[in-house]
Amino acid sequence: MNGERQQVHLLLDKLAPSQISAVHNLLTAMLDPVSRAIANAPIDDEPETEQERQAVEEADQWLKHNKPIPFEDVLADFGLSAEAIENYKDPGGH
Repeated sequence: MNGERQQVHLLLDKLAPSQISAVHNLLTAMLDPVSRAIANAPIDDEPETEQERQAVEEADQWLKHNKPIPFEDVLADFGLSAEAIENYKDPGGH
């Protein structure tokens, strides 16, 4: 295990800055308990209900006649920013 850790460090030293960023994001996601739980969750194999099908159809129809609302605008409606979401620390440590 220790040899693998050293090998990973050596490989990291050879990466370009953009690759370091990608590896950082991957490792962060791998270590995040919520991301891990989502990755390990069973596949939703329940059939779509009629209510769900209608909701998707309504959303599709809405998008045919309306411009999508940017995520940043939705956050702003709640007094938040994308940066605040990205930097959020759970006060409970979760």
